[in-house]
Amino acid sequence: MITALQPNDVAIYSALFDTIWSLEGSALHDGLSEIICRMLRVSDGCFCREWPDRGGLVETISYNGVIHGYYLLPATAGVYHDIDRARLREFAALTSRLLHTRSETSMRARELNQIERQLEEQAQILQQMHESVITMDQAGFITSWNQGAERLFGYTSIEAVGRNVLFLYENDEGDDIQISDLFMQPGGREMEVRRRKKSGEVFWASLSLSIMRDAEENPVGLIGYLTDITERKNTEKLIHHLAYYDDLTKLPNRTMLTRTIDHALSTAGQGGVYGAVLFIDLNRFKPINDTLGHLIGDKVLIEVARRLRKALPEQDVVARLGADEFAVALFDIDKDYHAGFAAQKLIALFEEPFFIDGHALRLGASIGISLYPQDATDTETLLRLADIAMYRAKRGGENDGGGYAYYRADMSDNTLELLRIETGLVRALEHNELLLYYQPKIEVQHGRVSGAEALVRWQHPERGLLLPGEFIPIAEKTGLIGQLGEWVLECACAQAQSWQSNGLPPIRISINVTAVEFTRSLPERIAAALDRHKLSGAWLELEITEGMLMHSTDQLIAIMEKIGQLGVTISLDDFGTGYSSLSYLKRFPINTLKIDRAFTVGIPDDSNDCAIASAIISIGNQLKHKVIAEGVENREQLAFLKESGCNEMQGWLFSPAIPAEDFEYMLVIEKRFKV
Repeated sequence: MITALQPNDVAIYSALFDTIWSLEGSALHDGLSEIICRMLRVSDGCFCREWPDRGGLVETISYNGVIHGYYLLPATAGVYHDIDRARLREFAALTSRLLHTRSETSMRARELNQIERQLEEQAQILQQMHESVITMDQAGFITSWNQGAERLFGYTSIEAVGRNVLFLYENDEGDDIQISDLFMQPGGREMEVRRRKKSGEVFWASLSLSIMRDAEENPVGLIGYLTDITERKNTEKLIHHLAYYDDLTKLPNRTMLTRTIDHALSTAGQGGVYGAVLFIDLNRFKPINDTLGHLIGDKVLIEVARRLRKALPEQDVVARLGADEFAVALFDIDKDYHAGFAAQKLIALFEEPFFIDGHALRLGASIGISLYPQDATDTETLLRLADIAMYRAKRGGENDGGGYAYYRADMSDNTLELLRIETGLVRALEHNELLLYYQPKIEVQHGRVSGAEALVRWQHPERGLLLPGEFIPIAEKTGLIGQLGEWVLECACAQAQSWQSNGLPPIRISINVTAVEFTRSLPERIAAALDRHKLSGAWLELEITEGMLMHSTDQLIAIMEKIGQLGVTISLDDFGTGYSSLSYLKRFPINTLKIDRAFTVGIPDDSNDCAIASAIISIGNQLKHKVIAEGVENREQLAFLKESGCNEMQGWLFSPAIPAEDFEYMLVIEKRFKV
């Protein structure tokens, strides 16, 4: 039954609402007691938290089974009519709903306060991070911007929040990231990007993006972490330039030329496509250089480079190979005789004298031409054949200022000799004509022998002791390099077992591994060899070249990790002569960087070689890689490399490659070198 409202009920209900929402504890209890007395016009009615211990009319204040208290009307007030009981029940029901609502509201308020505290803590952590952290919605509009972002970009949070992230891009297109595509990809994404600061400065940043999701795992935006990597990118650019470009003429060097031609050959179509390599040697340059000095000679070379580059289309590559030798790569020429037209055009460039510091100098050029695909289909052979043709041109054109010649097969008379070496190498593997020599590696700090590089020699029955350069290239071309590599691994392990039996502690023996050998079965072959000779992996190190890291990256990493699990270390040989990318130094499990002798030989006189060596050592130390320099032949080189932080060295200054018994003697007497 719903009772009719009394004249003062609205005021009483309002007082009830105010009391419940504004009072706590005993004050709340007293307030409810006062209101129930007003409601039912009694003098000593009360609110009880527990079941009352005296008689009277009692009404339970409960909601959904939860008891909040009791209203008690005294028995002394006389007889209570049904209308009084009904009003008491209704008032108790209203009280219970209000108390329940207050309880729920208080609980939610506490939860919200806890969430707010957590958000404040997270915001403080976000603000204190040195790294730049930006969040954005699905359309790319910035929703938060920490202090790291303020320091990095120069924009305050007020200036950045609410703007589309495109305003930070180097250009307006923002074609390096399609935000909508990121939500279609699982996981996060990492990239290197260029961004613009408030000052207008453009910088390189490492950007890591992750998708933010709501409680139902629906994407609601992105969170990006940015770090300024401009210094690292500039260092990488410097090393790239030093490694791939001639410092004097600014032309590509031989490495860059080879890389460019390799790429062109790999993309060349079948049939109808012609290419040519022109090998250029300057006539009469040597007497000018010797008579007038290297400064004049350098200026001549710079002017030659300028004329060559200006005379040819942009798509053709002009490179300086060294000294007074240049090369030109012509791509996609229509006919093979067009290479001759280009050669004539280049020879004509030398008809005008070179005016250098008041001297009118006249030079000529001899040019050899090799053609793709008629003469060869790989870069090194094309260069070699063009070199052969150049010498033929030089013999016929020195007196008239130059000339050119196409390569012909009869210019090469060493084919039979190559065949003899191939068959002899097969015999050498069968009849134990091969030997391993060991060149010591010297630890710079104390001058101790820290390891050795195993270098194969061929004791030829007729020609005597042959060095690797006389037969390794042929082994690679004929497919014998795999057998030769297996022999080297087995022989090195057998020698290590002998030293171990003689009580010598483990010392790493480095063996060179080619791309042909670096397959999935390599870890198993190494493990088997170590097991046969009862050796730990601490006796062995593999030396690989940079070019091997450019293909099948995931497969190579898996192979290298398995090798590392054996305790065998990996050294990156000839570092600086190949691709020299810093990115793979982080990705691949490499232990050692080896500075190629091409950069050691000019130290300390050649500033270019010094710069490259110093940069490689610095990067290696920062990445916790050991750095070793090969080809150290004098104490000036030693002093420079030691001061630059090189860890180990090898070269004739310490010792050439020596027989196993001589190297063992060094270990036995614990020989130390003066460093």
